[in-house]
Amino acid sequence: MCSGGQGRPAFPAPPASAGGARIDSTLQVPVDSTPLASSWYSRFGGFLTRPWLGVLSRTLAAILGGYALAATCATFFAVALPIARSQAVLTGMLVAIVLCACAALWAFATRTALRAWVGILIPTALLWLGTLWLGAMA
Repeated sequence: MCSGGQGRPAFPAPPASAGGARIDSTLQVPVDSTPLASSWYSRFGGFLTRPWLGVLSRTLAAILGGYALAATCATFFAVALPIARSQAVLTGMLVAIVLCACAALWAFATRTALRAWVGILIPTALLWLGTLWLGAMA
């Protein structure tokens, strides 16, 4: 199968078309090398799908959201408990420490970072509204 003794295999010639011209057997695929012409929000959306942003968001939810939840919890207990004010403040602070730890666990236990934020901010808002309502009554 060698042609001319040079060690190269002899490949059969491609079939000729009806007009006698050869058919090119290579497939050329056009490549678009222009810069990305999409809008800014689709590029920004691609940026938000990076995994480290989810970890950053959950970390911020655990730290900032947990602190806000603990602060509103301590304030709510200080206003809501019908015991001496000093005892109510201490009880609220003890519960707030546990609640802050639970908020950090919640931030990393949920499926999405959005659910972590919502699960921390809704109780924070409810405790804050309860504190305002009870503070207005006092």
